[in-house]
Amino acid sequence: MEAVKVRIQTQPGWASTLREGLPKLMAEEGVNGFYKGIVPLWGRQIPYTMMKFACFERTVEAIYKFVVPKPRADCSKAEQLVVTFCAGYIAGIFCAIVSHPADTIVSKLNQQKGSTFMSIGRSLGFWGMWKGLAPRIIMIGTLTALQWFIYDGVKVYFRLPRPPPPEMPESLKKKLAETH
Repeated sequence: MEAVKVRIQTQPGWASTLREGLPKLMAEEGVNGFYKGIVPLWGRQIPYTMMKFACFERTVEAIYKFVVPKPRADCSKAEQLVVTFCAGYIAGIFCAIVSHPADTIVSKLNQQKGSTFMSIGRSLGFWGMWKGLAPRIIMIGTLTALQWFIYDGVKVYFRLPRPPPPEMPESLKKKLAETH
């Protein structure tokens, strides 16, 4: 479905629906046409998802530690949601950066029949894989911030428990105390 979606997006007039695009792609490239983008998709989605969670958590911690003048427990729900949105946007910026080259390759891969991950990478060159990063940062930053905001907002609205900010495990605290 991703291969058809990208083909529809990057080749105007090729097809207008999934129902139209699936048999057309099968006729043009066979079963391999559906899977030639799997490696760059993994190259996009795995770093994107890892960054989305890791960067968000660390950014929340940093905002409460260095920006917000009071502990999280003393912040109103609205203030906490502002922190969530800001941390989500920052995480989205990093998501866009780590996933952009692979996303560019996926788009080009599905534009050019018979192309491969490596041939697209070579033809684009290092700097070519980074074209369009600024609009992607705006798009992904906003989407990621909204995803985290909605997630946290639902938890606040329904009064679902929210985990406390992560702390260093006791075993690591002891280990660090022994080395100092």
